[in-house]
Amino acid sequence: MNKKDSTSSNEANWKKSVDKTLKRFPERKETFQTSSDIDVNGLYYPVSNDNYEENLGFPGDFPYTRGIQPTMYRSRFWTMRQYAGFGSAIETNKRFRYLLDQGQTGLSVAFDLPTQIGYDSDDVMSEGEVGKVGVAIDTLHDMEQLLDQIPLNKVSTSMTINAPASVLLCMYIAVGEKQGVPLEELTGTIQNDILKEYIARGTYIYPPKPSMRLITNIFGFCMENNMKFNTISISGYHIREAGSTAVQELAFTIANGMAYVDAALESGLAIDDFAPRLAFFFNAHNNFFEEIAKFRAARRIWAKIMKDQYHAKDPKSWKLRFHTQTGGSTLTAQQPDNNVVRVTLQALAAVMGGTQSLHTNSRDEALSLPTEESARIALRTQQIIANESGVADTVDPLGGSYYVEELTDKMEQEVNKYLVQIKEIGGAVQAVEEGYMQREIHHNAYETQKRIEKNEEIIVGLNKYQLDEEVNPDLLKVDEELEKSQIEQLDNIRATRDQKKVDELLQSLRIQAKNPETNLIPYILEAVKAYATVGEICNVMRDEFGQYTGM
Repeated sequence: MNKKDSTSSNEANWKKSVDKTLKRFPERKETFQTSSDIDVNGLYYPVSNDNYEENLGFPGDFPYTRGIQPTMYRSRFWTMRQYAGFGSAIETNKRFRYLLDQGQTGLSVAFDLPTQIGYDSDDVMSEGEVGKVGVAIDTLHDMEQLLDQIPLNKVSTSMTINAPASVLLCMYIAVGEKQGVPLEELTGTIQNDILKEYIARGTYIYPPKPSMRLITNIFGFCMENNMKFNTISISGYHIREAGSTAVQELAFTIANGMAYVDAALESGLAIDDFAPRLAFFFNAHNNFFEEIAKFRAARRIWAKIMKDQYHAKDPKSWKLRFHTQTGGSTLTAQQPDNNVVRVTLQALAAVMGGTQSLHTNSRDEALSLPTEESARIALRTQQIIANESGVADTVDPLGGSYYVEELTDKMEQEVNKYLVQIKEIGGAVQAVEEGYMQREIHHNAYETQKRIEKNEEIIVGLNKYQLDEEVNPDLLKVDEELEKSQIEQLDNIRATRDQKKVDELLQSLRIQAKNPETNLIPYILEAVKAYATVGEICNVMRDEFGQYTGM
């Protein structure tokens, strides 16, 4: 009997034993599926002779399924970048410095809602929202306070900002200049992903076409100035938070990435000049193996697209680099300490999937902004995984797992089906304008909620294992007086700045905004340096570009 016959015989015997066991102990469910409705078999074992180097290869080599660096975390841990921002710039600066003292290795800035949609703190649209879900930034003065005593040539900073990304990047550059840090030494990421705002999040300002112009303007400016900044973080995180499956998160994010590549090429940029600075941002949810497979499939899909479809020549253009944040929508207000366990599972999946940086949510984020204690526990979760678990000691520790490899393959197949559909619609921008992605996400969110309400999907502490009496934890509260003091500071800046210069620079920006061939970033930068406000700069572009009001 040869080896193949022996394997077939053993397989048949095993299936007989399964049938016998099931008569006594039926399985818990009729079908087992991942969160993306991919069927899960009871056992995985070798059934084919797939080409190892074509599908997997070695870490650091195309198609990067096993990681983008040859040694991954054996050489350096991922960047531990806790997301923080609340109240005033001074308060947030204190939290940043505390987290850096506790061993955080990168900053991640959360901005308040008015800043995210380009309004000043004294705008009528900002009333009641100043400093509530992030830090309030009105002028360069706020950014100076936010980054006080933080050396920008040593600390990498990520900024979750989209529609006004050009303004906040210019503020960061201006602070660096005041610190004596040249442009090429500034490191970090701006999210700058407007398509997912139309799809899932809603903090847009301008219509798609001028928004895409600003994004490619940033690409061009950073390339011309040899900046190491990641010019965009193409985000699946918020798509997943809106209710998508893991497959949809990956498919829609990659489709958006392709739209940004197309826009940059149409603006005259060369693929290998900007592609190495593209970065991605993914969610990590509770289905442990599916999340790992998602990250592995993401690298392989993007590498093939960049090499085969866009014909990029530089291997750096093929590499999908990504940040991960654990799933905010998975956290429960009930029994919030359970969230520590959820976050640990999600963070572990991100690490075993090969993330480049990671934010771990705090246990109380379903209730409020995190307290200092909760933020420290979230950071310690990463540090324990890094230093005590051993999972960072080998590259792609689940590579070769029959289950993970098949799940990676299936994830790739399902994502490619979506990419074909989006291409047939006319690309990601057209798909957004027609509401295709939004409908797909909404349908899945609705079906998920139905399963939870029917107890078909168990959320511990929410629809099973509840407590009769919940303990109310201490929560962080933003001082209601903040808005008043922020407006007073803004009034003082307006009273002491060179108003004539500000007016001239805003008018210059207005004139250049009319010319679609002009890169607006240098003009925005000069206005920022003169202490023009976020709202003033965005309003100039609102006047010229119009304001997007949704479908």
